[in-house]
Amino acid sequence: MEIHPECVPCLLKRCRYEAEIVDEDKEGEVIKRALSILNEEFEEGAVSAEVATKVHGKVYDILGTDDPYSEIKKKSNEAAEELLPKAEKIAEEGSFREAVLVSIAGNVLDFGYRDDIASPDYLIEEFQNIIDEGLGYDDTDEIEGILKEGDEVIFFTDNAGEIVFDTILLKKIKEYEIHLTVVVKGEPILTDATMEDALKYDIDEISDQLETTGGYAVGVDFEIIPKEVEEKLRRADLIIAKGMANWESFSEMDYSPIAFLTRSKCEPVSNTMGVPFDENIAKLFK
Repeated sequence: MEIHPECVPCLLKRCRYEAEIVDEDKEGEVIKRALSILNEEFEEGAVSAEVATKVHGKVYDILGTDDPYSEIKKKSNEAAEELLPKAEKIAEEGSFREAVLVSIAGNVLDFGYRDDIASPDYLIEEFQNIIDEGLGYDDTDEIEGILKEGDEVIFFTDNAGEIVFDTILLKKIKEYEIHLTVVVKGEPILTDATMEDALKYDIDEISDQLETTGGYAVGVDFEIIPKEVEEKLRRADLIIAKGMANWESFSEMDYSPIAFLTRSKCEPVSNTMGVPFDENIAKLFK
């Protein structure tokens, strides 16, 4: 996805948030350096995820940390764990669609871009409301049809906390006798799940193969992605990608078919995906 003017204040707000949770005294330096990068990188054709990767990388350097969100991610996992029995019951009593919806519900756990989502407790408070909304865009029948006929799926996770609910959907996918590869972030970036989270929730046992994106990047950096993962992307019967940053990256590539499962929390993402804003989205691109 090409960077939009709306991306700039959103990026700066996240940078301020990172400074606030690590070292408030460095907030001015953080904003100054972020603005410098945006001044250089904001141009026609620039990919939003690539620009964000550069901005956050510099902020992390200034703050002297490789994971400013580490405590928030732990709390996000704990919040999701508290809700897991309820989420499992919803999925068990429903169809494939409900398993997808539960997985998407965890995507609200994304901090620093909205004032009303201030802590992981937001998920606990809003979980049932998110479920009750249903899917604002629903291609689950088509997605399930591919699973019934296909042999190989590659699944890109998104946030910590969210990955707890992903286990429900991953188990459902395995019911279709699919070879399932799950891909997590290669290094900590924003609130995204890493190998540590995947192993904590036994995703190595649920899936047939567990891989990483190969390094540090918002979304996916296809220049550093492991060769085996790239080969799987080319031959998979279905790619499933969680979250907006994965859309920002994958929308620049020609992989298909690909199902995006996300909460449409940003208007540029919603507009480029062709989906309603701030709803639960399961959209298939062929």
